Amino acid sequence: MWRVWQAFNPQRLLPALAIFLFTLAVLIHFILLSTDRYNWLDGAEPAAPAASAAITTSTASV
Repeated sequence: MWRVWQAFNPQRLLPALAIFLFTLAVLIHFILLSTDRYNWLDGAEPAAPAASAAITTSTASV
């Protein structure tokens, strides 16, 4: 493993790796934001009528 660090300068390699990983993370987040299912900024979808009816009936019986 030490030969790898002799071939590549860690002072240049590690910041380049960090920049690459940050760019990849931002790209993945923007791809997810462009989908309807994983867009967390527009808010949650409204609950289904059956689920909300079950909640109201269970609280009404208490």
